[in-house]
Amino acid sequence: MSRLLLRDIRLSFRAGGGAMLALAFFASVAALVPLGIGPDLKLLGRIAGGVLWIAGALAALLSLDRLFQSDFEDGSLDLMALSPLSLEATAFAKIAAHWLTTGLPLAVLSPVLGLLFGLSAQAYPALVLSLLVGTPAISAIGAIGASLTLSIRRGGLILPLVVLPLLSPAVIFGAGSVLAALDARSNGALGLLAAFSLVSVLLAPFACAAGVRLNLAG
Repeated sequence: MSRLLLRDIRLSFRAGGGAMLALAFFASVAALVPLGIGPDLKLLGRIAGGVLWIAGALAALLSLDRLFQSDFEDGSLDLMALSPLSLEATAFAKIAAHWLTTGLPLAVLSPVLGLLFGLSAQAYPALVLSLLVGTPAISAIGAIGASLTLSIRRGGLILPLVVLPLLSPAVIFGAGSVLAALDARSNGALGLLAAFSLVSVLLAPFACAAGVRLNLAG
């Protein structure tokens, strides 16, 4: 499984990989929003958590359509299905690779983009921690959508419509934890986000494996 993980990490940074595209999209959205809203730093600080979380979720979706698609097109996925490594383990490795190349860099970049919103210093730990805890759920739920749309022409266009509604809890809890840090209060949002992320990561490999089998059988 470690070899598959390293393989997918390398592929994500090659030409056509989505890792750098996701970071560029994340930074672009975060830079444009303050320009559109204006110089009201108090307002920008209040919406920073929500905007960065929405931008992060959208950025992560950019590379999800290729999670299984490229292997499906060149026949590699058939070989993986026949290999001693289970499809559940294969799906977990791909989810982990996507998070390491997309979710983790987004969390690391978020404090820099928070400066554009004049985000209060007390909210930075909550912002970074919420993205670290919550982005695995984006990779996991996105992988389920990617496995279900494998054999659909233009599946990359359908994928966001399938996945985005399911990501609503992560965005709500993630943005809520940042807002709670700004107000110096505790609302349990981070704990709910961690629970949602954990359940998503635990269940996603089985759902992905079922989706892949369904598409390979068809």
